[in-house]
Amino acid sequence: MDHRRLSMEKKYMKTTTTKPLGVFSLVMMNVIAVDSLRSLPVAAQFGYSLLFFYLLAAILFFIPTALITAELATAWPNTGGAYIWIRTAFGARWGWFAIWLQWIYNVVWYPTILVFVIAAAAYLFDLQLVHHQRFVWGLVLCIWWFITGLSCLGLRVSNWLSSAGALVGTLIPMLVVIIVAFFWLKSAKPLAIHFSSRALFPDLTGFNHLSFLTTVIFGLMGLEMSAVHAGDVCNPQKNYPRALFWSVGLVLLTLILGSLAIAFIVPAQQLSILTGLTDTYVIFFHNYHLEFLAPIMVALIIIGSLCSVSTWAIGPTRGLLIATFENQISSLRWLLRINRFGAPVGLLLVQGVLVSLLSSLFVLIPTVNEAYWLLSVMTAQLAVLFYVLFFLAALSLRYREGYQARIYRIPGGNIGLWLTVCLGLSACLLTFIIGFFPPAGIVSLGKICKFDTILVIGIAIFCLLPYFVTRSRIQ
Repeated sequence: MDHRRLSMEKKYMKTTTTKPLGVFSLVMMNVIAVDSLRSLPVAAQFGYSLLFFYLLAAILFFIPTALITAELATAWPNTGGAYIWIRTAFGARWGWFAIWLQWIYNVVWYPTILVFVIAAAAYLFDLQLVHHQRFVWGLVLCIWWFITGLSCLGLRVSNWLSSAGALVGTLIPMLVVIIVAFFWLKSAKPLAIHFSSRALFPDLTGFNHLSFLTTVIFGLMGLEMSAVHAGDVCNPQKNYPRALFWSVGLVLLTLILGSLAIAFIVPAQQLSILTGLTDTYVIFFHNYHLEFLAPIMVALIIIGSLCSVSTWAIGPTRGLLIATFENQISSLRWLLRINRFGAPVGLLLVQGVLVSLLSSLFVLIPTVNEAYWLLSVMTAQLAVLFYVLFFLAALSLRYREGYQARIYRIPGGNIGLWLTVCLGLSACLLTFIIGFFPPAGIVSLGKICKFDTILVIGIAIFCLLPYFVTRSRIQ
């Protein structure tokens, strides 16, 4: 090990010796990372059947992810999270590839959440601005580089933004939209959806409904992200599972009720995947002559979304940094620079450049909606590749590392573990396949072949790139 790498590693360890995270901080970090306002308008398009889809996604994916994360994080409560688990199960090369996938699918995701922010902000100025591609692209770049600058201030700033953003910018807007729907129901206003057993179970014979399931499952991804900070948690063996299960209940409750609230008020034919949440506030406050409250809620949405991006911008990047340190990848040594706040500034700058390049799709693709959906699906498909390794690692570690002490174990012994893993892998396979069949309202039938071609090329590039970077450098 050379002296330069040793000094950088000591510097990194010095900046992370304190343990600032407790149960509340972890719950807020999970809420802001998973509980996305962006997914509410998409789920609301299902109407009453969104209950069916969220139940399906929770059983197939969200609950299995939580159970496995709780077991592995208490068995290996070290900074590094999923990278440590997959590396222990399958070796250093697959571990590095997994953390690369976790990092890169977030890189692809950042432009979509930033466009959601811009769509909300457009209400304050001009709703037509969201359809001006060059304006959207330029604003995405400005916001993104501002967030990159904040990320360079380290984990403590990210932790503060997570807590503030979860409370002010995510939970409050969700709580308000749920209260709004309650008053809408109580005042006997006309509902945009109908309640019946037939409406609860959607028509699954075609891909039009199923294609939106991709975004519902993706909206529940990320619960394992906070495990990258497990080494910064006070008493992680007890506090981490406790925070995880509080997070699961809070996320599911708010997402389901928030999506239903939008479906109650905004008619399906008027519901936009970008502006649906804002439209809900506007319609409600207009009916009750409280128009002055709409800009306040929009401002809170913007705050919550930006804090969410800030949380994700530093989390997976720290994981990739740890993996690169450990494997001594000489070709990436120039990326390992750490500033005095413990932030990986080299990786943050590379991440910034990649997001800037991906954001150019909002200019190159005919409509903002189409580019938004393309990046959303590509994100989900790269993510499920990571989750395939995540679920398989849990299975391998139970048998190969069974002696490792586990404060929490998945109920049911090995049968319970197999069932959990099989459910998770089924959700991954379903999400990956469905992604190639976009909804007709977003991508026309004649453009599906072009859409899928771009999708395949993008996934192939992002999967092959780490192979060439690390070839013959990781044993």
